[in-house]
Amino acid sequence: MSGHSKWATIKRKKAATDSARGKVFTKIIKEITIAARDGGGDPNGNPRLRLAIASAKASNMPQDNITRAIKKGTGELEGVRYEEIKYEAYAPHGIAVIIESVTDNRNRTVAELRHLISKHNGNLGEAGSVAWMFERKGAITIEKGKHTEDEIMEIILDAGADDLKTEEETFEVITAIENLEKVRKALEEKNYKIENAGIQYIPKDLVSLDESKSADVIKFLEIVEEHDDVQNIFSNADFQ
Repeated sequence: MSGHSKWATIKRKKAATDSARGKVFTKIIKEITIAARDGGGDPNGNPRLRLAIASAKASNMPQDNITRAIKKGTGELEGVRYEEIKYEAYAPHGIAVIIESVTDNRNRTVAELRHLISKHNGNLGEAGSVAWMFERKGAITIEKGKHTEDEIMEIILDAGADDLKTEEETFEVITAIENLEKVRKALEEKNYKIENAGIQYIPKDLVSLDESKSADVIKFLEIVEEHDDVQNIFSNADFQ
């Protein structure tokens, strides 16, 4: 199992617990708010907002929460002014990490993340230090159900997807960013249950880790992602 996919599987299982649901909702609300602020409140003309709303519904977020987040983004309701910031870092054992954050206080966030990363045997890097090791791609996670790999391959290749990764309980479709919405629609039209769809950092090459080192890096990723301002975290680890 690739590092990217294994980490996605770990996050998926954590998000299924009641204690994690509140954090998941908070992250999705921030994404909806920013998407509505930057592209308007109509999901039909705002692909980023459409994807965020789809993620909210897949997580069983109440419609009232979605509506309020959109209105805060468009200015119809008063809300916090968020800023998106990307950080590049190294986890233990030299693993490259990209951290996506949303914050209302840039100075607080960078200070807290620098302390957290250093405390857990990592290093916060300069802009560009690890980004070259990753590609920005669209990623769609689908429940396997009774679907076969061949069935999905036929649909997604016709829609312009690049790759399909098979995990224990899910399929992950990888696409160019410009094809993400087209592929998502093609799957929805065939009644596939989409758990998540969005833009991710996919590593160009993976760094293989043994079981002990894998545990160190997974712990690091979990701790950093628990920070309130962290939306997503990606690495080039190949876990055992």
